[in-house]
Amino acid sequence: MFEFAITAWNLGNMMVLMPLKDSEEAIKTVHDMSINRELMKKLIDYKASHLKEYTNFIVDFEFKETNVDPVLTVVTQEQETFLDMMLSEIKDEECEDEFQENFINRCAIIVTPLEPFINWCSDLFAEELDYEILRETRVYLVSEDIKDLEVWMRKKYSKIFEFELDSWRTDKKKWPQRRNFKMFKEWFRYDVTTTIFDFEKTPFSKQF
Repeated sequence: MFEFAITAWNLGNMMVLMPLKDSEEAIKTVHDMSINRELMKKLIDYKASHLKEYTNFIVDFEFKETNVDPVLTVVTQEQETFLDMMLSEIKDEECEDEFQENFINRCAIIVTPLEPFINWCSDLFAEELDYEILRETRVYLVSEDIKDLEVWMRKKYSKIFEFELDSWRTDKKKWPQRRNFKMFKEWFRYDVTTTIFDFEKTPFSKQF
């Protein structure tokens, strides 16, 4: 009951401060659909019309039973402080929503070429290669939940290895023929992250 009255008081303040047409407009901001909307409307209208000089917002209360009469104590905030806090909470909610919207439910395997791979690429071409491009890190997105990267890589390294080789030479006869996990670790450094965000508005696309 006290929470109901406090909500009506604060909405009455909001109706005076902000361009809300009437109490019906104010009630729309209440998420609890089970409230007595007619009573809430009357309380808001009364606060806005008869008690408008009391502009502080109620943020907390304490009710105590005593030997004489019950005592209700309220904690209030001035308009500016209350509205600043309210705007801050709205921004926090927006940030949380943006966080959820931008989060990509993938793990990223980050693979960086090391000297043996770079040397192999250099030997393939007569002309001098751009070493900055050769050293570029690649990112592989996977849907699996990787708890132990070393165990996962031992099972999956071959596909990544082949992809890296194929990106520089499609002729498989030119690839190192005795490839194994030990060699992969000598040719590449790898890591994993489970936190990936897409800050762009347009959806990303795959190229086949």
